[in-house]
Amino acid sequence: MKAQNEQRTGLLYGFSAYGMWGLVPLFWPLLKPSGAVEILAHRMVWSLVAVGVALLVLRRWAWIRELLRQPRKLGLTALASAVISVNWGLYIWSVNNGQVVEASLGYFINPLVTIAIGVLVLGERLRRAQWAAVAIGFAAVLVLAIGYGRPPWISLTLAFSFAAYGLLKKKINMGGLESLTAETALLFPPALGYLLWLAAQGQSSFASQGVGHSALLAATGLVTAVPLVCFGAAAIRVPLSTLGLLQYMAPVFQFALGVLYFHEAMPPERWAGFSLVWAALAILTWDALRTARRTRARLLADPKAPAAASGTAATAPAPAPAREPA
Repeated sequence: MKAQNEQRTGLLYGFSAYGMWGLVPLFWPLLKPSGAVEILAHRMVWSLVAVGVALLVLRRWAWIRELLRQPRKLGLTALASAVISVNWGLYIWSVNNGQVVEASLGYFINPLVTIAIGVLVLGERLRRAQWAAVAIGFAAVLVLAIGYGRPPWISLTLAFSFAAYGLLKKKINMGGLESLTAETALLFPPALGYLLWLAAQGQSSFASQGVGHSALLAATGLVTAVPLVCFGAAAIRVPLSTLGLLQYMAPVFQFALGVLYFHEAMPPERWAGFSLVWAALAILTWDALRTARRTRARLLADPKAPAAASGTAATAPAPAPAREPA
């Protein structure tokens, strides 16, 4: 009974996290007339404030000294900070420039890009169904490129930057709250410097658009931190495969908002491309669930059997790293 209650609580946290990430396109337009770079800088600054308060309450500071003693890990953290800043900034720009649907596509194809990186960088082996999913995903990008009249560069940049960020997080191996603190701490000086420069040039919108606008800019820290806390609470309570399925909530919500709320165009060729992406994800999810069931059955039959063959790609849809996909 206690385990069931814990899993229900975890599901609630998971739905909350991915639901908030899925609805975040409604928030960024509220920050206009601030530009995407100014919003990004505020997000970096106020996120550090939010996670700093959380760490102060939890009294979790010991990891800082350990991180400073590992130059390689610190360097990887700096690289992760740079990659996620590109992801954040482009997503904010996309939403505020009427490209919500294309941005959502980036997070639909992210699992496929993650698998491709696993093969190319980590030398992982794919099963037939995974190869089929990647091939269909590649065909989808070609169809969408024809439909857009150009490669879907927003989607590809978001997908590859987030996949690269996930790879870096895997190598860094830090908790979600701690890694977010380290990354935003590294981003804080340039972000604050940029905001001070804007203010000196008389171009800052922080104090010129009223108290409500300033409060919304400050709230970017909570918009970043609250879903992360919910994700962390879900991650320790529900299976990895469940989190992997929940991750699709965010791009589904974003896509629905783009079509139904922002009324972005969806010509037939764009529907065709998205349909191919969804077919690839359906194959990927089916294969992951089937493999997970076989693994559990093998473990029940022989508890000493390995959970998965070494060097083989992940058996479940990989959940997003401990950070929002936008």
